[in-house]
Amino acid sequence: MDGNDRLLLFRGLGSTKNPDYAWFTPGGGAHPGEDLTAAAVRELREETGYRVAPEAMGPVVAFTSGHWVANDGTLYHAEDSFFFLRVPEFDVDLSGMEEFESTMFDSFRWWTLAELRATTDRLAPLQLADLLERLLKGDIPAQPVLIPWGAIPD
Repeated sequence: MDGNDRLLLFRGLGSTKNPDYAWFTPGGGAHPGEDLTAAAVRELREETGYRVAPEAMGPVVAFTSGHWVANDGTLYHAEDSFFFLRVPEFDVDLSGMEEFESTMFDSFRWWTLAELRATTDRLAPLQLADLLERLLKGDIPAQPVLIPWGAIPD
């Protein structure tokens, strides 16, 4: 979230069999032996150019998991953990994205809560606006909230 209560999301097609676009939070996979906070810091830097110290990330606030099928028919299981981080406004720098990421995402946008509630576009995770509303009120859960899986279905 930036200082104007806007959330950064990327629009991507992904590598699923379904051709629908969706808006996703920045993020990605943890490398072997890498903890979630270190992975979040690295992914944020790679995908947005924003650098943050690991201790600034705070706790995981939400978790979701589910399966998705890639274009080649491979079945994957994903477990997604979400952090809530306030940042100053910054110019998004996509130059650190890995090649497959840069081909998966075609745009990015900063969204207000009202815009998230009003859109008919697909958002992932599901119930993103509900989670964001809670976090913006300062209600940071003591344990990660379980939210419904929200990947693009196959």
